[in-house]
Amino acid sequence: MARLPVLLLACVAAALLAACASSHVLTGTPRPPIDPSQVRIYYGPPPGGYEEIARLDVRSGSFTYGAQNKSNAVIRNLRKEAARLGANGVLLQGTGQGPDQSAVSVGGGVGRFGGRSASSVGVGVNISPTQTYASGIAVWVENPPPGD
Repeated sequence: MARLPVLLLACVAAALLAACASSHVLTGTPRPPIDPSQVRIYYGPPPGGYEEIARLDVRSGSFTYGAQNKSNAVIRNLRKEAARLGANGVLLQGTGQGPDQSAVSVGGGVGRFGGRSASSVGVGVNISPTQTYASGIAVWVENPPPGD
């Protein structure tokens, strides 16, 4: 009986981790991790060149509502993922919207056991918003330009 709460807790933890999933593919040599606040976002190649570390793919999260909040979330997630790899910059490649995930489900059942019968009906509604996705290249810029 005590195993049920542990299993439930593990499922919730897995769902939360999946909600903020990001991935990367190493294309260079990672460096020691840095603070995400030190990672700059570049919308074009930084002056002076850069060293490519990884390709990044992130999403806003399952429970992020509002266009601005989604944009902020993907930029924040790009910075976090790049910082884990020791990159001090992300060359933004693009953003996009995922498919609409709205759904309504209806189910029902009837059973009979020991001379008694029971029936039930259930309705489920998924209110998760459409996620925003972003991709970028984690880079190391030797002498980042001032500003930002």
